[in-house]
Amino acid sequence: MTASAPSSDSAALLERYLNPDTCPTDRLEPLPLIEEPAFVSWQQDIPRSYLGLPPEEIELRIRSARAILGERLVILGHHYQRDEVIQYADFTGDSFKLAQHAAKQQGIEFVLFCGVHFMAESADILTPPGVSVVLPNMEAGCSMADMADPGDVYAAWDEMQACLDPSKRIIPVTYMNSAASLKAFVGKREGIVCTSSNAPKTFEYAFERGEKVLFFPDQHLGRNTGYKMGIPLEEMVTWDWRRPLGGLTPDQIEKARVILWKGHCSTHQRFSVDQIEKARSEYPDLNVIVHPECSWEVVEAADASGSTEQIIKTVSDAEAGTAWGIGTEINLVKRLADEHPDKTIFCLDPVVCPCSTMYRIHPAYLAWTLERLTQGEIVNRVEVDTKTRKWSLVALERMLALP
Repeated sequence: MTASAPSSDSAALLERYLNPDTCPTDRLEPLPLIEEPAFVSWQQDIPRSYLGLPPEEIELRIRSARAILGERLVILGHHYQRDEVIQYADFTGDSFKLAQHAAKQQGIEFVLFCGVHFMAESADILTPPGVSVVLPNMEAGCSMADMADPGDVYAAWDEMQACLDPSKRIIPVTYMNSAASLKAFVGKREGIVCTSSNAPKTFEYAFERGEKVLFFPDQHLGRNTGYKMGIPLEEMVTWDWRRPLGGLTPDQIEKARVILWKGHCSTHQRFSVDQIEKARSEYPDLNVIVHPECSWEVVEAADASGSTEQIIKTVSDAEAGTAWGIGTEINLVKRLADEHPDKTIFCLDPVVCPCSTMYRIHPAYLAWTLERLTQGEIVNRVEVDTKTRKWSLVALERMLALP
């Protein structure tokens, strides 16, 4: 049974959440699922009985189902999840770290991955075939990953090969934030998977084997990585997958060392140099740290950049009394601020919204999927086919083998 259409009040709230100028980031408190303003765009085949459950009842039902499943289950929570979801996680972390945690668990039957679709795929690839990976809400995807459609990538690869001297080898590198089919694509072509923390090592791997790197789906992580390795901006070109030959000339492709896919993280693209300058004017001793998915200009204007784990460690290890302006997802920043009241910690963008797709993991979905598991029914299972799994694992194992 599907949910009814949102009321006019809900529609108005949804419009506010989708508008970057009015997104009410101070309203991150738990709400019944039917009151979530963005519910209209989420998976709606959840039974109606879950829609109006108050947070207190949802919590009781989740904990009850969890107790029944016991050690058969492990729950993973990505750093960008809301606090009312994170509280149930056995492990928290970034996407690949969580998949590795799942792979290390002995005797489990179920992995409930509170993240987005490509993360659940990675967990399925790394865990034994008998383990079922469940994504609470199948509409929890990643807009960046979606910008690299497999068909577009295959077509682009053929176009590049056709216009280059056969002696010039391109090595594909895909960010962890990509579909399993694209991890398999690079696995078949001597390519490799990267994370935001090990991207420089994967570039070194690629340049040891070829003259050029095709990096997707996030152009900004690729550009920031290449620049920090000494590759001039003019030797990195952007492939626009919507245009013939990526909007480039054969000469531009020939001269480029890095070909960047025109993709980005919608959340990290909200941060700007103006925000950094404004924050510095208000806090003269401010430390600014941003995620490398931010634009090159923002990364250059910051004091430091790093993966989610690096941001957490840097801020956590900093001296009491220091001030930190952070350029990453709001749930993580607010959690850091709560955990370190001895420091001034804030998000550089005062109106930045939660990651809109990650936010689709509502506690009601946890209750639904967990209670179905207690009844012997697996809903929302994420499975990677055998061939894709094989070649994806090849690409991931190359990354794990890096020094």
